[in-house]
Amino acid sequence: MVSTIVWGTGNVGRAAIRAVAAHPGLELTAVLVHDPAKIGRDAGELAGLGRHLDVPASTDVEAALAAGPVAVVYAASGDMRPSEALDDVVRALRAGAVVVTPSLYALYDHRGAPPEIRRPVLAAIEEGGGSLFVSGVDPGWANDVLPLLVSGLASTVDAVRCQEIFDYSTYDQPDAVRYLVGMGQPMDYEPPMLAPSVPSMVWGGQVRLIARALGADLDDVREHVERRPLESAVKTASMGAFEAGTQGAVRFEVRGIVGGAPRIVLEHVTRIHPSCAPDWPAPPGGAGAHRVIIEGRPRIEVTVQATDEDGNHSAGGNATAAGRLVGAIEWLVEAGPGLYDALDVPLRPAIGKLGELGELGKLGKLGNVGRRNG
Repeated sequence: MVSTIVWGTGNVGRAAIRAVAAHPGLELTAVLVHDPAKIGRDAGELAGLGRHLDVPASTDVEAALAAGPVAVVYAASGDMRPSEALDDVVRALRAGAVVVTPSLYALYDHRGAPPEIRRPVLAAIEEGGGSLFVSGVDPGWANDVLPLLVSGLASTVDAVRCQEIFDYSTYDQPDAVRYLVGMGQPMDYEPPMLAPSVPSMVWGGQVRLIARALGADLDDVREHVERRPLESAVKTASMGAFEAGTQGAVRFEVRGIVGGAPRIVLEHVTRIHPSCAPDWPAPPGGAGAHRVIIEGRPRIEVTVQATDEDGNHSAGGNATAAGRLVGAIEWLVEAGPGLYDALDVPLRPAIGKLGELGELGKLGKLGNVGRRNG
């Protein structure tokens, strides 16, 4: 069993605890939190499992790392604290752990990461013998392994488009929604997430990954941003009121230019209410979806919807992001020390997990499928 820490119990951390607890090859040995109110609470309670895991939450990072965990799922946000997130990950790497995280955007494609981020990570890996894999919370698989898999079904590929289409009123991070992205702010407010160069910093690595996998030479990575105001005031169930005339929708693209044309595009369409920008792409059912479109012959379109925590699409996206990261741990342990990306780390089948799917576990031997290989 691989001794595993989950560091952070927010949107991704809750899902990571559930994923580690369900994995037949991993053992949850510690949970690290920042909020003093969570100290001592059981990991199962924090993750909404409905049962205890006998792992109390702690703020003692030093003690948790001193215990020698094999793996760390770093789920603390890096949105508003990128330097602190980098320091935390470096600390875990120095302790010799395999670290998986969505929090270091610049390392999605580590080959193109700024030296001031890449250097301390490589030094920590050299010193401690750990390894690192960064995959996105948006979620990463929808912007790397899924489009690459689908592209292999086409005879010719003219362009690849990855879309996240989402209702932000269901996203359980009000500060990020209102201030980082700017929902509900005056139209002259400058959201940090939409500032020039920031979308490329966050998602450009995934554009470069796709280009590298397809053998395409990028001329450039460019940005395109559109914002729309609310035509009338709206009231949301979880985030309260948003006034007319304030930002109600955002659409941006990070475009990989090949041969002078945008051939690899990561597009985000986000709204605070479905009434805003009705002419923009919308998800089936209205809540959220990830879509991959391969323009070529044949034209291929795949839409994926995930739900978790009582049908929440935001929670479903977080859960699949956590599943990708947690599912990579055993491969990383086998691979040894290094800095890895999505093209290195395979997406493995859910071996040994079939018995965790509720009623299926009651169907005799079906619940034991794959456990010899777990």
